[in-house]
Formats: sequence, structure tokens, C-alpha cells
Amino acid sequence: MAEISRLPGPIADIWEWQLDGACREADPDLFFHPEGERGPARRNRDAAAKAVCEACPVIEQCRRHALKVREPYGVWGGLTEDDREAIYAAQRGRSLRIAS
Repeated sequence: MAEISRLPGPIADIWEWQLDGACREADPDLFFHPEGERGPARRNRDAAAKAVCEACPVIEQCRRHALKVREPYGVWGGLTEDDREAIYAAQRGRSLRIAS
């Protein structure tokens, strides 16, 4: 579940970028895997979702949002769940090295 406390408040300006998302014209099932999907089917669906994101005018805003609130599911800003987890792990690693 997304970390609700990290979500921005209900200010239209903060959320307005979503109106320009390329994903608004795509099938939402493209961005969220069905339960149990694995292997080539998942890689192909993720690749198709990322292709939509590559042409999106708000990819950076979407990516920042997903990383900030730790979106747990789906492709956001061209990043899969696994992509985001790798980023979080790298950030934790940097934090540990700085703290040492």
C-alpha cells in the first residue's frame, strides 16, 4: 500500500500534471500486472507500458511522484516496481556509506 502520509495535499496544482499523462489514453491493465504474471508475459507488458511512458510529456513528474510516495504497484514514470525497489536499495546503500 502507498505511504499515504507522503502524498501531497489536495491542491489541484500539485496533481494537475496527471491530466497530461500519456497513460490516460492507454488501457490501465498495461501498467499493472495481473496476479501471478511472470516471465515473458510480464516483461512484455512492462516494456509496452514503458514505451507509453517514453513518449509522455510528464514522465519526470510521474517518476518523482512514484518515488516520493513509494508507489508499490505498477509502472510509473517509466519505472516498474522492481526498478523502483532497485533505486530505494541504492539510496539505502548511499545512506549507510555516508553514516559510516
